[in-house]
Amino acid sequence: MVLNGLGVSPGVGIGRALVVTRGARDLRFRIPERRVEAELADLHEARRRAREQLQRIKARIEQAAGSGHAYMFEAQILMLDDPMLVDRAAAIIRDEHLNAASALRRALDEISAVFDDVEDSYLRERKGDVEDVVGRLVMNLRSTGDPADLFKDLEGPLVLVADELSPSIVAQLDWQRLAAFVTDAGSWTYHTAILARSLHVPAVAGLRHASAVIAPGALIAVDGVSGDVLVDPGPEALAELEARSQKRRAYERSLAEYRDLPSVTLDGTPIRIEANVEIPEEAARAKDRGAEGIGLYRSEFLLAGTSAASLDEEAQYAVYCRLIDGMSGGRVTVRTFDVSESQLGFPGHTEGSRSPLGLRGLRLSLSFDALFQAQLRALLRAAMHGPLRIMFPFVTGIEELRAAKTVVAHAASDLRAKGIPVRDVPIGIMIEVPSAALTVDLLAEEADFFSIGTNDLIQYCLAVDRTDDRVSRLYEPLHPAILRVLRHVARGARRRGVPVSVCGEMAADPVLLPLLAGLGLREFSMNPAAIPLAKQVVRGMRISETARLASRALKAATAADVERTLAEFLSPART
Repeated sequence: MVLNGLGVSPGVGIGRALVVTRGARDLRFRIPERRVEAELADLHEARRRAREQLQRIKARIEQAAGSGHAYMFEAQILMLDDPMLVDRAAAIIRDEHLNAASALRRALDEISAVFDDVEDSYLRERKGDVEDVVGRLVMNLRSTGDPADLFKDLEGPLVLVADELSPSIVAQLDWQRLAAFVTDAGSWTYHTAILARSLHVPAVAGLRHASAVIAPGALIAVDGVSGDVLVDPGPEALAELEARSQKRRAYERSLAEYRDLPSVTLDGTPIRIEANVEIPEEAARAKDRGAEGIGLYRSEFLLAGTSAASLDEEAQYAVYCRLIDGMSGGRVTVRTFDVSESQLGFPGHTEGSRSPLGLRGLRLSLSFDALFQAQLRALLRAAMHGPLRIMFPFVTGIEELRAAKTVVAHAASDLRAKGIPVRDVPIGIMIEVPSAALTVDLLAEEADFFSIGTNDLIQYCLAVDRTDDRVSRLYEPLHPAILRVLRHVARGARRRGVPVSVCGEMAADPVLLPLLAGLGLREFSMNPAAIPLAKQVVRGMRISETARLASRALKAATAADVERTLAEFLSPART
């Protein structure tokens, strides 16, 4: 079977499928022989706990409403001993080496098929009781520990197949054992895709039903460039993938010479190339790839596997110092937490709106003063060890920026009162919503630098949710409106002497670099792996030519027209 999606992280990965659905609440995988008895013991322990739970529920119902209303729970207790359910699941564990939760789901499917064939409507409705029992058993299995611990002893490499995979789950995994990611949802700009590229793990997104059709333990081959996902491939297909992988590695090696070369155009214009990173260990790798600094450290990845309440100032301070040390003198730009309300993980805190237009980014930080102060104190302390800049996400206007700067001043005063030295730290903002882009002249009076987050800026300008595959095709970086907004920001920043960079995915596209440079942009931050190629592109272009390219592109009426203009510019036949 061959599935095709969107290649979002390059490379080839081959391994056994580990299927994760419903946000890591349902994990399906094959277990080694040595673990069969332990898995059976977990299953029987889950049954024992389920029996106790149902007996307590039955007694409570009998006391409150009489024995006549407790019959359904008596029936569920009896189901625990039905050979078609738990005993069947145990047989699947022994024979097929599936984990207990997967085996229970398989047994439920078999029972459901029997009920569906029964003509009696009363009996058909009993399927819901079986589903309830299975749900309880699976819940008891999950409550024994961290879901990620369930597959720690599985033999790698593994291909993670998920309906939707959050960055916090990915960040907790043992990356050395992961050959690739495959997800039903997502796009090139999906946060998990960005993290996959940072971890150098091949990934394919947007496969729709991969988690439903790929069996746990199946051999999976993933091509993160073409978007091909091969299930149980034959020797010829594997050989072809390996050939592709070798060719790509040879190409990457050919770019190695550009890592140490200056990023300057043929007509002498310097272009600053920095790196986007998610984990501190990536700083040294970015410098090795030729990065002049870290243009974006996504600090929210510190929250992976923990809550904001448990992430104290000292832990953050240590991470920011490691980033600075890893860059060996190169400047480091740290974006404060860019999360939604539900991602903070405070006990008892309501989830709030799921909307991307809700309480998030700087708005959220300003609403949680203690959390914000702790992060800012950690950043100000770390800035004593090397060049560090603080950047605020999702700024919509000057009032928010002023409020944030007031909190920075308060954090600095708090440190000085304790005898801790503090230096002035550059304060910048992300330009990622139209209101910020349109008031760049006002924001320039208060900000020391700008960084354009093209992912969100495109999404909000075009009213397109890039993770919704029904409209994701409308997410168009070359839309004329986007080019005009980028030019407006570049001009507004330049007139007021404020440096501006691009840190969204557009910066990492070597085809778009000449166009962005022609629009007046001179600083770019991207995935470390993209830096050598970006330098090659920069060293082969002239700013005078890119300016003419941008002028023609700005006159185009549609994204397709811009694409044709860009293709003509890149054509070898051009003069």
